[in-house]
Amino acid sequence: MARILITEDDDSVRTFVRRALELDGHAVIEASDGVHAMEALTNLERGFDLLVSDITMPEMDGIALAHAARARLPDLPIVLMTGYAEQREAAEDLRAVIQDLVMKPFTLSDIRRAVGRALAGGGRRVDAA
Repeated sequence: MARILITEDDDSVRTFVRRALELDGHAVIEASDGVHAMEALTNLERGFDLLVSDITMPEMDGIALAHAARARLPDLPIVLMTGYAEQREAAEDLRAVIQDLVMKPFTLSDIRRAVGRALAGGGRRVDAA
């Protein structure tokens, strides 16, 4: 299955998403903010098939992370999550960069479906160069 990086500062949401994706057989790596996510993305020993990130986080938010990830790894599919309606508009500007936007609160099937669509339409595992 896929190797997925989840970036979410809320421990309970991050755990929920991780468990949901592990049920589908995916290998999941976690990061608590965008800075740690970029470290994981640039680690030469790790390749990822998908980045799933919250928008609102300390240090580096999900929008900045999406732009930085896309600049470094242009084939990496990205799914963003948010609980704020105004951030949906900000994410709309990223439509060329992201595969999907999932609004919180979401169900187990919502996140699994978004990830499945992103992986089906996304390219290959992207390794840092």
